[in-house]
Amino acid sequence: QVQLVESGGVSVQSGGSLRLSCAASGLTYTDASMAWFRPSPGKEREGVANLYVRRGRKYYSDSVKGRFTISLDNAKNTLYLQMNSLKPEDTAMYFCAAGPSSLRAPLESREYNYWGQGTQVTVSS
Repeated sequence: QVQLVESGGVSVQSGGSLRLSCAASGLTYTDASMAWFRPSPGKEREGVANLYVRRGRKYYSDSVKGRFTISLDNAKNTLYLQMNSLKPEDTAMYFCAAGPSSLRAPLESREYNYWGQGTQVTVSS
């Protein structure tokens, strides 16, 4: 059984940095894609970053490109999202997700099978 547990969400000032963690269990990393999502207007969840584990390929939404970095520590079974230069519009509940390696749309929530419960990030101006 796959379980994803996020942590690290706190309140920070605009311009600050934060690192979110997602502890994963029951997942076959070599055949998986992992991603971070957050709610956005017009979408239930907006994909902000994706990692194809086998190929190491990463995708980012335009809204976070250059500011956020997704990474995976295989030894710790933990996915990370390093968030720099945070803006008030980054305020959201952030969700970790896992899905198969063969995704047609790596930043679309419908592609993912497993979800964590979310961790809240609040950025104040």
